[in-house]
Amino acid sequence: MTEHPMTVVSSTLTEPLEWPDATVATGDGVEIVRRLKEESPLPLRSHGSLSLNRALIAAGLVDRVQVTIFPALTGRNGSAPVFAGWEDLDLDLELLESTVLDGRTTELVYRPTLH
Repeated sequence: MTEHPMTVVSSTLTEPLEWPDATVATGDGVEIVRRLKEESPLPLRSHGSLSLNRALIAAGLVDRVQVTIFPALTGRNGSAPVFAGWEDLDLDLELLESTVLDGRTTELVYRPTLH
């Protein structure tokens, strides 16, 4: 992830960051990504921020959704589902690729379509 230029959308971080070739962008994340998508010759990836990723999907700016499955049976229930609060987002996912990485971990790549 740190081998390519990185723009970090944040309202709390400031430069310089510890990551090489990283810059901080503040403001409306959707508008920042819209601009980057128009300007960048490279494909963009978004990691980490569920609220930003949800906003990007709702704005129609997401071309692919990558889901990596790390199977584990713990016997415990989760307290914070990843997609909690996304009930109003009506989204279809078309499977484009699937790869088994190590005999357990599976990577799935989808094309999202908003309704």
